[in-house]
Amino acid sequence: MKKDIHVAHSPDSDDAFMFYALATRKIDTGDLNYVHVLSDIETLNRKALEGEYEVSAVSFHAYAYMADKYALLSCGASMGRNYGPIVVSGKPIRPDSLASKSVAIPGTLTTAFLTLRLFEPEIQYHVVQFDKILDQVREGKYDAGLLIHEGQLTYRELGLHKVLDLGEWWLGSTGLPLPLGGNVIKRDLGPALMKQVAEDIRRSIQYGLDHREEAMAYAIQFSRGLDLQRADRFVGMYVNDLTLDYGEEGREAVRRLLQEAYKNKIIPQRIALEFV
Repeated sequence: MKKDIHVAHSPDSDDAFMFYALATRKIDTGDLNYVHVLSDIETLNRKALEGEYEVSAVSFHAYAYMADKYALLSCGASMGRNYGPIVVSGKPIRPDSLASKSVAIPGTLTTAFLTLRLFEPEIQYHVVQFDKILDQVREGKYDAGLLIHEGQLTYRELGLHKVLDLGEWWLGSTGLPLPLGGNVIKRDLGPALMKQVAEDIRRSIQYGLDHREEAMAYAIQFSRGLDLQRADRFVGMYVNDLTLDYGEEGREAVRRLLQEAYKNKIIPQRIALEFV
């Protein structure tokens, strides 16, 4: 009898690419059966707070509130080196004027929002579903919008202006890549099973990187309107060497992000990080 492991992640091309080999059973996972659950990141964050799934993609911001239940897997992170979530506006505005603007954000537990608050603590925000932000900024409902996912590559076509790239700002401030999201695993599965799952996910990511064309053909169906070339670019941005393993730089980036969040009173306590 196989044991079901629920893996929750976003319906995005980068996550689809990462989990391609698991979802299509390209790799042998022995006595484990992986059940994929697709949801937007803010929903995943909220469900993980309740300990809903064995494995989930979450924002590093949200991880600060669930570290007691979940450990971080040492693979599957999305990090932007000198790029990341982008603030865009309908009319050109300066980054230092953001405090006086209304900004649509994709969720209060996203790392994008955490980083925006590190940049501008007084931000006036409104939560809008991530894939509706571009349109609502274009229609003038909000002065600016915080983009995660594919909108980072397409906003110019809609006549919008870049105000700030948070990944660029973070690298300039810290010299580190910006850690956005990672995969977490429930601690109560026990060390042996946690390790087995971690290895399966690492093998799935490696398979995608080794069979890029095949994995991209699968991932393109989750790319919300991007052509193959841009979907490939988007996947390349968020599935890279740091995704296979954080390495020292990646671990330091996560530590620094949560340290700054605590120092700036955005999260309530210091988080001790443990990677499986």
